[in-house]
Amino acid sequence: MHRSAPPSSCPEEHPFAPFVRTLGRGRRGARSLEREEARTALGMILDGEVDPLQTGAFLMLLRVKEETAEEIAGFVQAARERAQLPEAPIRVDLDWPSYAGKRQQPPWYLLSALLLAAHGHRVLMHGCEPHARNRLFASQALPALGIAPARDWQEVREALDTRRFAYAPLALFSPGLQALLDLRHLFGLRSPVNTFVRHINPLAAPATMQSLQHPAYAVLHAGAARQLGQPRALIFRGEGGECELRPNADSRCILLEGDVQRDIAFTRQLAERGDTAIVPDVALLSTLWNGRTEDAYGEAAVIGTAAAALLALGGANDAEAALLLARDYWRRRGPWPGDTP
Repeated sequence: MHRSAPPSSCPEEHPFAPFVRTLGRGRRGARSLEREEARTALGMILDGEVDPLQTGAFLMLLRVKEETAEEIAGFVQAARERAQLPEAPIRVDLDWPSYAGKRQQPPWYLLSALLLAAHGHRVLMHGCEPHARNRLFASQALPALGIAPARDWQEVREALDTRRFAYAPLALFSPGLQALLDLRHLFGLRSPVNTFVRHINPLAAPATMQSLQHPAYAVLHAGAARQLGQPRALIFRGEGGECELRPNADSRCILLEGDVQRDIAFTRQLAERGDTAIVPDVALLSTLWNGRTEDAYGEAAVIGTAAAALLALGGANDAEAALLLARDYWRRRGPWPGDTP
């Protein structure tokens, strides 16, 4: 009986295949990546050495497994090594990642960041282009407030020197990560990039904030910040995943100060739950700042978020002192800091 000859050759295994295999061997055979493995894997993706099918499989396997602090630290290290950073250092006090977008309620956290800047703190906010429908991202909201996202690092430097607040688009320093975030419309899901991109801290600010949507991620983010050697970090569950304290809920924050970790609780400032159907209308921000409208929820969100940031900065030692200082900031906030009234 005639038998077909075996193929003379078959393709060699792709160098990235072991990383997919490590994550996809099944419930008993799979394992998490070690930090150096995660660093190598993301480095290969950002360097264009990985087939798009492998990238999709890798990200979704991570999503199902859920990331570890070691993996996040490795991914961040790879991203930082390839980041397009300014030639000369730019001093910044607080790193403020903004990657979730608001689906309900205006982005009050923007006023909190501007409030800190108005009182002398240099704040760098960075975020992505819109990659999810029905959400308002900082990159969309800030231009409506008369604050343009920076087009290069020189504009970041100038904005920090004049206004003490600057917004750097992710594509400015890591277009590869922005491209990975843009895959959401193909996956129908957020990917692990949404988790670790918040830790990039491109200008190496001594203080940073991390927000999350699910309480279980707090320990994960704290572990990643510790592995990355972040001097000061505040981690809490923010409204919609943004760094915005919810004034109608008790909030547990994890504060990292070097090797010391403390739990700090903010008690709810409002008894009522608030109207969750309110759309994220940017126009309400400047009118609240200028006193032309009153919004108890918005004002409490701005003050509470500023208080959380002051804890991250080391400007206060506990929630009560931070809220007292943030209320004083709000009372003495001065004229609207945007370019438009």
